[in-house]
Amino acid sequence: MRESRTVTVITGPTCSGKSAYALGIAQKKQGVIINADAMQLYRDLPVLTAQPTAEEQANVPHRLYSVLDGADMATAARWAEMAAAEIQQAWASGLAPLLVGGTGMYVKLLMEGIAAVPPVPEALRTALRARMAEEGNAAFYGWFQTRDPVMAARLKPGDTQRLLRAAEVIEATGRSLADWQAQPATPLLPEAEFRLIAILRERPALYARIDARFLVMLEQGALEEVRRLHARHLSPDLPVMRSHGVPELIAHMEGRLSLDDAIAKGQQNTRHYAKRQMTWLRHQFPQAEVVRL
Repeated sequence: MRESRTVTVITGPTCSGKSAYALGIAQKKQGVIINADAMQLYRDLPVLTAQPTAEEQANVPHRLYSVLDGADMATAARWAEMAAAEIQQAWASGLAPLLVGGTGMYVKLLMEGIAAVPPVPEALRTALRARMAEEGNAAFYGWFQTRDPVMAARLKPGDTQRLLRAAEVIEATGRSLADWQAQPATPLLPEAEFRLIAILRERPALYARIDARFLVMLEQGALEEVRRLHARHLSPDLPVMRSHGVPELIAHMEGRLSLDDAIAKGQQNTRHYAKRQMTWLRHQFPQAEVVRL
């Protein structure tokens, strides 16, 4: 496989040091860093989602950071299509593409391909979101059970994104998403050779970094970011509203938690997420080259 068709994937749990490690490689290899973190797609929370700084982005080209509004709902398939386009552009420009981020499910979908589901009209997508917001997840799920009992059996009312996606597909195509997923996946980058690197740290050190970074993000304006987001009155089911720290800081703003309790809870939930990420990586990417920092 030619070097020009290699995609380096730098993944790992949150706060493990992926971004700094990727910068070093990108500077050596004339690389472009392509975001593979679901929350860093959103422009509303650059501090709270630990997006690369303006200085870092000036030193090395960065793509797919702050490209979506908080009212939008990203999906793994949508990201994979955007990432594939950025990778093709990097190759065409003679740059080495580096996927950097901890949303392993996104990377896995890009590597393995996606089901050939026909595009869903945006008007239908908007209408279904509005229906869920008006009726609530439980009522929406009850309706969906009558439309697609196969997928309904795989989902729960609280699986907002997956439920909406399955509803979009059945309404747009008349076929269950389960039928489409049973078909062979279509590779987005059949010519690519993926090199996986997992950045890991010892758990106590990682947890200490997570706790410290949460405090630093607050000093850098994370609370103000969440305050502006809260003022938009977006649906709590949107991905950006479930970003680590957002529910806890909103609870503080609404008087349901003290700031100290919101911080402690935000830190704890982020640590739990990091633990889940490490478990997922161990099972889903056993072939990854491990770098311990």
